[in-house]
Amino acid sequence: MAERSFKAEVEHLKLGKGETFTGEGILAITKALLESGVGYVGGYQGAPISHLMDVLSDAQDLLGELGVRYEASANEAAAGAMLAASVHYPIRGAVTFKGPVGVNVASDALANLASGGVNGGALVIVGEDYGEGSSIMQERTHAFAMKSQLWLMDPRPNLPSIVKAVKDGFELSEASNTPVMLMVRIRSCHVSGTFECDDNKKPALSVREALSNPQSDFNRVVLPPMSFTHEQDKIKARWPNAEKFIRDRKLNELFGPKEAPLGIVVQGGMYNGVIRALQRLGLADAYGETDIPIYVLNVTYPLLADEFHDFCAGKEHVIVVEEGQPEFIETQLGSFLYRSGQPVKLHGKDIFPMAGEYTGQVMLDAMEAFVRLAAPQMLPAAVRAPNMDRPAIPDLSKTVPIRPPGFCTGCPERPIFAAMKLVEGELGKHQIAADIGCHLFGSLPPFEIGGATMGYGLGPAGNAAFDGGGERRPVSIIGDGGFWHNGLSSSFGTMAFNKSDGVAIIVDNFYSAATGGQDIMSSRATNPTKSTRNPISKALKGIGIDWVREIDRTYDVKRMRDTIREALTTDEPGPRVIVASSECMLNRQRREKPLRNQAIREGRRVEAPRFGVDEEVCTGDHACMRLSGCPSLSLKKTGDPLRDDPVASIDQSCVGCGNCGEVADAAILCPSFYRADVVHNPSRAERWWAGVSSKVIDWLITRRTARSLSFGDAQ
Repeated sequence: MAERSFKAEVEHLKLGKGETFTGEGILAITKALLESGVGYVGGYQGAPISHLMDVLSDAQDLLGELGVRYEASANEAAAGAMLAASVHYPIRGAVTFKGPVGVNVASDALANLASGGVNGGALVIVGEDYGEGSSIMQERTHAFAMKSQLWLMDPRPNLPSIVKAVKDGFELSEASNTPVMLMVRIRSCHVSGTFECDDNKKPALSVREALSNPQSDFNRVVLPPMSFTHEQDKIKARWPNAEKFIRDRKLNELFGPKEAPLGIVVQGGMYNGVIRALQRLGLADAYGETDIPIYVLNVTYPLLADEFHDFCAGKEHVIVVEEGQPEFIETQLGSFLYRSGQPVKLHGKDIFPMAGEYTGQVMLDAMEAFVRLAAPQMLPAAVRAPNMDRPAIPDLSKTVPIRPPGFCTGCPERPIFAAMKLVEGELGKHQIAADIGCHLFGSLPPFEIGGATMGYGLGPAGNAAFDGGGERRPVSIIGDGGFWHNGLSSSFGTMAFNKSDGVAIIVDNFYSAATGGQDIMSSRATNPTKSTRNPISKALKGIGIDWVREIDRTYDVKRMRDTIREALTTDEPGPRVIVASSECMLNRQRREKPLRNQAIREGRRVEAPRFGVDEEVCTGDHACMRLSGCPSLSLKKTGDPLRDDPVASIDQSCVGCGNCGEVADAAILCPSFYRADVVHNPSRAERWWAGVSSKVIDWLITRRTARSLSFGDAQ
């Protein structure tokens, strides 16, 4: 079950020539693929473009009508390898995944693809999430494009430019026999807008038709001596052909006056930020008309020396707006200027920060500093004033606490880490390796379990150096998504082959939850187009791991604790693997809430569990919070003058998972939790009984209050 359904929006993909499309960037990309006559699409889900895979999945019927093959890839490497169909056949293909981590995983396939080159257009749509909205290490895809000589497009973030870039990308790929990477940022993926549609096209050659007439070209195989020829072909044919196409089709854009003492060179994806900063400085209007010339690089690799020199002609200062580091574009443009001897002062990272996202304020400050340096007379008088009034930006760092990401309310992974903390209290601290996924939040308070993480599916592999036997066994954690992505071969295959003595805990929440809740091989759901319900334990035993324990309800903290203790203390040889299974609470709520709300609207009886804390019993130890960390738990004062310490309290965000009570019970500390079932649309008998119970309880409370000792104000 994906995080979001696009069943309704997919209908817009059927629009034809002359009609207007309105929607998000990811839908526009899909529409552009269909208008380009794509023959096959695939990829691996992953923010910020996970929704693109969800759109493609929801559009499978339409894709089938057009003869387009759709493939949900197990990982990015599989997606990259899929583009092999465009090597020997004139079939347009596109795959999508997150960069740069997705590019890293797919590096072997993409390097081979770039070496041999392609016949049909091959497009790699990379979701670049550099900056504060990212969940990964801060790197850029640009370096990989340079390394393998894949052409890199970075279109302006508006729907017409994005759609044009998809179509231009296919044609550029075919004109230069080179795969093209299309980089779309978070804002590009989810920007809304309109564009005029064309008709969807069936592929000129479908993959089904290609199977009837197999083709091959030995010269494209990456083996000596052909591999040496590939490198020469890149330089002597593909690169010049790409430059000619980019120049002739004017893929890069120019805005503003032809003559000015200064100019701006900007990555296409950063254009909106630049033009907005110029608007705030009074140097551009709301329609993008600018007083400063702007050279927009919708293709950031390769760069065209002649285009750049033409732009620099007559200018004294030029600034390069290049987000992230290293400054690949600025360095290349500086090399162009040095070789040509043009007397232009090139700016970039001397004014902009070397690293970090170029937010609105960063862009405004840098643009103002550049204009003050290069042409201060262009600034309006109000901006030129050195003491211009600006709203002060408050420093909230000392008043607003840091809020790192954490588990959702009711997350079934909380009890796993609670059990690990209890075992740690008994057996001492162990060497623990983490993995990519929701369970990585366990490294943060209150659990503080897990250290380094080396990649998706590499949790157990990250502990390999400690896996030779020692006083305490190493423990690694991996999710079900990571298991199927890469972990089965890279981590567990390695453990089995090397007769590991370690312990691995597989967090099985039924979905690839960290990427949006898509189905995977071991999902419990019935998927009409994918194979699900394949047990993880069966795959483990198939590669020779015999010590496997399955826990079907992770909220059973006692059982979790006992199983982890057994894994760490047993004398049985070989790897020990615990498959801890419970459905992702977020996906469960997405699945159950609509059904529950519909039943309530229809007047049917519905029970919703809630948990509470008996203030009279609460000891104030708060193990429920220390070993749970659930955001629905908080503290409150009782009003009892004889109790100074606050008691635990559960708010209305509680989803009734029961973890807090089970954690406290497993820790042998607190019996104060109780469960109450909220009944919607109760029967007449239930309403009558509730009324009677309420009256009896009110009478008992009044009677007890009257008999209790009270302290009034002294007279």
